[in-house]
Amino acid sequence: QVQLVESGGGLVQPGGSLRLSCAVSGSMFSIPAMAWYRQAPGKQRELVAMLAAAGSTVYGNSVLGRFTISRDMAKNTLYLQMNSLIPEDTAVYYCNTPTFRFSWGQGTQVTVSS
Repeated sequence: QVQLVESGGGLVQPGGSLRLSCAVSGSMFSIPAMAWYRQAPGKQRELVAMLAAAGSTVYGNSVLGRFTISRDMAKNTLYLQMNSLIPEDTAVYYCNTPTFRFSWGQGTQVTVSS
C-alpha cells in the first residue's frame, strides 16, 4: 500500500519561502497525477497545485505565480516550492492524487507569521 509522507513545513515570516516534500513509498511512474492540498483551521481542504504525469500543471488562484509544483521521479518525491508567503497560506499541507487515491498522510504544518 502506498504511503505519503509530507515534510518541510515550519514557521516563516511573510515574504519568505519554504519547499515542501512528499515522499511516495511506491513508484510514481504508475500515478497519472499528484497534487498538493491544504487545510486551514475551520476551513475545508482545498487544492493548491496539481501536476499531471505529462507535465501539465494547475494552480489555485490564490497561489498562482508564487508556488511551483514539481517532482523527482527517481526519488519518488513530489515538491512544492512556496515563495512570497503570506499569512493566508498558513495551513496543514498534504499531498495525494486528484481522486484521493491513497490514504492521507500526517501533513506538514506551514505557519506564516511575523
